[in-house]
Amino acid sequence: MLSNILMATSASILLIEDSPGECELFGLALAKTGVVAALHSKNDAEPALQFLTDRPRHDPLPSLILLDWHLQKTRGNSFLTPMRADARIASIPVIVLTTSDDTADMMAAYAHGANGYVVKPGTFDELVRCVGDLCRYWLIWNRSLPLVETKC
Repeated sequence: MLSNILMATSASILLIEDSPGECELFGLALAKTGVVAALHSKNDAEPALQFLTDRPRHDPLPSLILLDWHLQKTRGNSFLTPMRADARIASIPVIVLTTSDDTADMMAAYAHGANGYVVKPGTFDELVRCVGDLCRYWLIWNRSLPLVETKC
């Protein structure tokens, strides 16, 4: 049986979201789930890619990436395409978490390498349940491939 604290302290999430309000709501929802994970947020594809690739070797990569498909400057494929082409970070699970229920967006997300596609819930209570379910699955139950260690 899982305890109230559901995660090792080494788990972390990268949230790519251009709305500060949505970032704050996500952080509040995460805190209510009982899942312990560090939360990092970036507001667009370029700073998110820099966050992932320009880091010291000893600094662990996020365990999960949540990506808003409709960012202000770009679409999610601007992040997914180069991310999946980089062997150092390609195996990190990416879940699109967006307001779009458009089939074309969903098809594009999966075509560019998303591991999942979730439409943002309409209420805070639903968001808490959604975040809890996503985190429990991707951070606890799912087994990911080890990240490739590159020599510099």
